[in-house]
Amino acid sequence: MWSPASPSTRESTMPDHRKLGRELGLFDTDPLIGAGLPYWLPDGAIVRHCLEEYVRDLERRAGYRHVHSPVLAKRELYEISGHWAHYRDDMYPPMDVGGEQLVLRPSLCPHHALIYRSRGRSHRELPLRIAELGGMFRAELSGVLGGLGRVRAIQLNDAHVFCTLDQVEAEAAAALALIRQAHDALGIKAARYRLSLPGPGGKYVPGNWDEAVAILRSALDGLPYDEVEGEAAFYGPKIDVQIADSAGRESTLSTIQVDFHQPRQFGLEYVGADGAKHRPVMVHRSIIGSIERAVAQLIEIHGGAFPAWLAPVQLRLLPVSAAEMPYAREILDRRGAVRAEIASEGSLGARIRDGRLVPFQAVLGPREVAAGQLSLRLRDGRRLDAQPVEDALAWIAAEARRP
Repeated sequence: MWSPASPSTRESTMPDHRKLGRELGLFDTDPLIGAGLPYWLPDGAIVRHCLEEYVRDLERRAGYRHVHSPVLAKRELYEISGHWAHYRDDMYPPMDVGGEQLVLRPSLCPHHALIYRSRGRSHRELPLRIAELGGMFRAELSGVLGGLGRVRAIQLNDAHVFCTLDQVEAEAAAALALIRQAHDALGIKAARYRLSLPGPGGKYVPGNWDEAVAILRSALDGLPYDEVEGEAAFYGPKIDVQIADSAGRESTLSTIQVDFHQPRQFGLEYVGADGAKHRPVMVHRSIIGSIERAVAQLIEIHGGAFPAWLAPVQLRLLPVSAAEMPYAREILDRRGAVRAEIASEGSLGARIRDGRLVPFQAVLGPREVAAGQLSLRLRDGRRLDAQPVEDALAWIAAEARRP
């Protein structure tokens, strides 16, 4: 489940992704589309797609199977799950279509519960790990919207693990390890770990709260964390991995939740080794949360100087004069999977400065053309010895390989 931002007093020297993202041509907004509904420009779409490919590959290697489900569902689905009773204020109003009330989904978990329920299940299939990069929608007030960090249309990296009670603790711990692995690869530093507990009031459904909390405490063993009442999901407690933006505002990026409620609501079952029917437990898990918030954090962490595998442009070719343009185009035709562009306008010094965020640049002069070589200039100022074009491109491809 995606969680809203909350204020923090942490100070930060990171650039503001809203300003930098627009300057770099990654995303923008338009009043005709609406507040909280940013669109992605070509370079931003590359960053987003690379991030999506990374997390899908990470999940596949961890035993997750990917599904795809619609962003619309009947209101009745969310009445069964409990979202309509407990989360209605954050949902868009129902649409009357053909005598049915359809709603834009605020969460993916009810859909995944139905996918699990689509056929009989055996204990031999468990844990069953279902993942999806799926769209969902929140009716956020206009006053809290900003950039990519708080939006109304969300692309969520979500997953649900259906498992036996004996497997829950190990699955929660494995999910937390996967989150930490991804954060390390992306350069994301957690502001803190939070165990979000229920608070007073009627927000929470009755259920196995003590048991669920004990499972998550065990998963957090060895890590510093805070316990905060009133931040749990309406159906269960959760581990929230908190991040801070350039203004020090804290928000949840990644989360793990233990849910006994929805398996009961949807009548989920599996046949145990004893031949009897049993109820699975549902572990909600998001490695990088919403793609929008994750990209906002990456823009601020890296200041636009993304790791080579995420960079919109990986190689910038700088012909010294018009005479080297045919050679630059030839290299562009031979680049393979390397994302490259030619920069030919302006002085050479200005072009080098303009490309300071690009991982690799190559000045193309008469010497390089005559020898059929590339001399690479790295973002940190180092220069590599000239090498044949194919060797240079292969080296860049290896350096830009996804983690």
